[in-house]
Amino acid sequence: MKHWILAMRPKTLWAGACPVILGTAMAYSAESVHLPSAFAALLGALLIQIGTNFANDYYDGLKGTDSDDRRGPPRAVASGLITPAAMKRAMIIAMLLVFLPGAYIMWRGGVPFLIIGLVSIASGIAYTGGPYPLAYNGLGDFFALVFFGPVAVGGTYYLQTYDIPPEVIVAGIAPGLFSVAILTVNNLRDIEGDARANKRTLPARFGAGFGRAEYVASLFIATILIPAGLCTNRSPQKSQGSSISNSSCLIFV
Repeated sequence: MKHWILAMRPKTLWAGACPVILGTAMAYSAESVHLPSAFAALLGALLIQIGTNFANDYYDGLKGTDSDDRRGPPRAVASGLITPAAMKRAMIIAMLLVFLPGAYIMWRGGVPFLIIGLVSIASGIAYTGGPYPLAYNGLGDFFALVFFGPVAVGGTYYLQTYDIPPEVIVAGIAPGLFSVAILTVNNLRDIEGDARANKRTLPARFGAGFGRAEYVASLFIATILIPAGLCTNRSPQKSQGSSISNSSCLIFV
């Protein structure tokens, strides 16, 4: 069991939880919180995150990217703790389980949420798998920004309020940038191994200096959005809710 917990990468699950917490906090500030929708969104986000982590472990293990000399926690497939076949089954099961909360989300939010869910699942698998893996072509950061940011925050907020004002999308940029910062730290750590495996993350492609600048810029812009929201938002309650939630995400990062 401990090997599976390791493969889930519990410390990364906050990346999926933070935008849902933010969207719910803003819905609460708008006096429109809907707890069943919030719970379904949180469960769906965590399952997609876990499925993505399993996919990452599986595909990087097959490609030899996670070599013995990599830094950081061991990867289950590469270290032989879990067989590739078992990890592939776990990835499929995790992604199929997404449809349990997903059915309720689609019932409440309509067909657009089915499309968002399918694209999110496909992106999670395609992060390191498929014919054009996103992480191997420098696109992982963009998808992390979009799906862990405005899409997750805006979707969570809409499910509860049936509204999506512009300030919700803007607020969603912050957790997206926090996810980019986490991704950048990992890419900086693995820069040498990624370069050898032809995994062209942005730091591997443009150098460690670029990666450090990306990390600082992501945190700086995300942090600036908090006081900026307090100063410019027409709804002080909504802004306060987003600021508190974003601050908690910053502490996690």
